[in-house]
Amino acid sequence: MPPRDADYLEIAQQRALEKKTHVSFPQLKYPSLRDDGLRDPVQWLEGKAMDDGAEGLWRVHDKIYDLTPFLDKHPGGEEWLELTQGTDITEAFETHHINPSVEKVLEKYYVKDASTPRNSPFTFKDDGFYRTLKRAVREEIKKIPPNVSKRADLIIDSLFTTLLITSALSCWATNYWVVMSSYLIASLTLAWVVVASHNYIHRKSNWRMYLFNLSLWSYRDFRVSHALSHHLYTNTLIDIEISAFEPLIAWNPREKTLLPKLAILTELLTFPFVFLSNFLKRFALNFFKKDFFKKHYRWHDSIGFYLPLWMWLVSGVPLYDAFINWLWILCTGSFIFLMIGSNAAHHHPKIFKDGDEVSDPNPDWGMHEMEAVMDRTDISGSLFRVMTFFGDHAIHHLFPTLDHAMLPYLYPVFLEHCQKFRANFRMTTSLDLLIGQIKMTLKTQPTLLSEKERNPLIDKDD
Repeated sequence: MPPRDADYLEIAQQRALEKKTHVSFPQLKYPSLRDDGLRDPVQWLEGKAMDDGAEGLWRVHDKIYDLTPFLDKHPGGEEWLELTQGTDITEAFETHHINPSVEKVLEKYYVKDASTPRNSPFTFKDDGFYRTLKRAVREEIKKIPPNVSKRADLIIDSLFTTLLITSALSCWATNYWVVMSSYLIASLTLAWVVVASHNYIHRKSNWRMYLFNLSLWSYRDFRVSHALSHHLYTNTLIDIEISAFEPLIAWNPREKTLLPKLAILTELLTFPFVFLSNFLKRFALNFFKKDFFKKHYRWHDSIGFYLPLWMWLVSGVPLYDAFINWLWILCTGSFIFLMIGSNAAHHHPKIFKDGDEVSDPNPDWGMHEMEAVMDRTDISGSLFRVMTFFGDHAIHHLFPTLDHAMLPYLYPVFLEHCQKFRANFRMTTSLDLLIGQIKMTLKTQPTLLSEKERNPLIDKDD
């Protein structure tokens, strides 16, 4: 098998290099600006607009729409449409709207048919896995008890309160063990608040999404890099959560130099500084992009500095001492957050990455998501663990705008449709995913299909 692996990868990568395409989906153009600059969310949107054929407007499937008059009427908030203008929003439109009535609203803003094919491999056929499941989920949602989301709200509010108390206590206390305990709890709750706020970032604008900015990261940028890129094009070359770490960490199966092979050390050394580096990277763009501050900075970008201000005012210690304590909490929280995120669901030798062989170059979007995700047996089943460790990951990817507290009610119909369509829903342990993530940083050969997977008409007994 190794020679075949090597031959497949060499041929596929050579063709991709010559034609500037994806490896697994050679019918697609290689993403513009993917390997340039600081690989920030704004650049990702610019590159996507170059490839999508939306002509400065909004593209859904093969039609162009002008949603400008609808901006302030959009129930999810104006920001979603503002960010995506000039791009193909097919995947976002399909996954962010469960009610089919939105299609009638969309028709009002039709301008023309698109003049180029979509630069995405995914399909949304009415009789396919995703749309069929979505119709069933729409009916199940009606049966969910009202106010169930209050459980999720209570969890994040409690974590935020704990963060405020322990961060101030880490400055005010004089006993060494109280200081250290408060610092560690504050670091952990900061990481958990940032993870849990992701439940709110996917939905219509709300105040809890701003808690993400306590990390110095911009929730607005995260809406792009996570909700609009990673969630919709998981583990493909269009996924910025893959490309943003290259060449330090290379999760795709490629021939690798020494640096990415040392990724486990790189993670340990760099993860504590990701919160800070994201802030500094965004700040640096003000000097490289004209009017960047005016276009992309908002009042909530200052929220990250409210925590050290709170620590200083409440504890009464000198501002310098509060600032140093906050830096320790921020960097430790950054390490915890990145360790949770990088080992949550997407990096394992059995999970699809661009470069692996695919049986269908135009897969149903939902079927692809099942190939790019694995859930954890030790996380699912507890709403607290789900909210603080990116749990119920597969079903969340399929229906990102639903509150995490609602997802357990959807599992029966979800599993039924996975069985019916043979969707590759898998569960493993957190330890297995941690080990798998390390293996992916070392993996150079693609995953190839079996003869049965290549030709589904072969009888199971053959």
